[in-house]
Amino acid sequence: MPPWNAAKAKVQLRLATQRLKTLQEKKEAQAKVSRRDIATLLERNKVETARIRTEALISDDIHLELLEVLELYCELLTARFGMLDQNTREPDPSVAEATCGVIFAAQRTELKELHILRDLLMHKYGRDFSAAVMDNVDNRVSDRITKKVAVITPSPELVDAYLVEIAKGYSLPWRPANENAEEGVPEAAATALSDEKSSATTDPEEAQAKSESHSATEDKPVPPAEEAPVDAFEALKKRFDALKKR
Repeated sequence: MPPWNAAKAKVQLRLATQRLKTLQEKKEAQAKVSRRDIATLLERNKVETARIRTEALISDDIHLELLEVLELYCELLTARFGMLDQNTREPDPSVAEATCGVIFAAQRTELKELHILRDLLMHKYGRDFSAAVMDNVDNRVSDRITKKVAVITPSPELVDAYLVEIAKGYSLPWRPANENAEEGVPEAAATALSDEKSSATTDPEEAQAKSESHSATEDKPVPPAEEAPVDAFEALKKRFDALKKR
């Protein structure tokens, strides 16, 4: 492990933050492609293949959340670098969670900048502290990290819930054999997705024509609703975030 070097640590924090952002953008683009492929499989009634692809998509989404937390930790350590650079045997409480999170989870990523930062932190605080973090003694590592690095097969209910949302996003009349697939989904999230999907797919001219038709039959003029276009992918992403918090 390289010895602690404050200047080098600052550089690695900045580089790691930039690389984490870039990697997240790349994985989000890949997730969009995956959702489109899964929708195609559902349309062709290849449900079992779609389920397998969805399990992989869920794992990728969880890993993406890990990257988001690590980016937050790097930004926090940069902002509180003075506390990190203190000559102490253990990190200050204000940076302890971020320090332990980086040491514990950096190896779960492919970013060498994060690996170098982890080695610097392990050298600074010593072998005993680092071993305690890696073994998560006394729950030193936040649940925000440990839950995202655990290798767990997604439940059938979560897979069904993902498939339902993908089908909705692509206007496919697909429902799982288990009609309770959406059980446990927050009602607010369901309402938000429904509203966003409606505004993403409604043609303003069509809305105006329907409004005029309704006016002719009811004799009560109704102004056409102005719908702001919303990215359906973004609506799906918000709903998936809600699903993973169940």
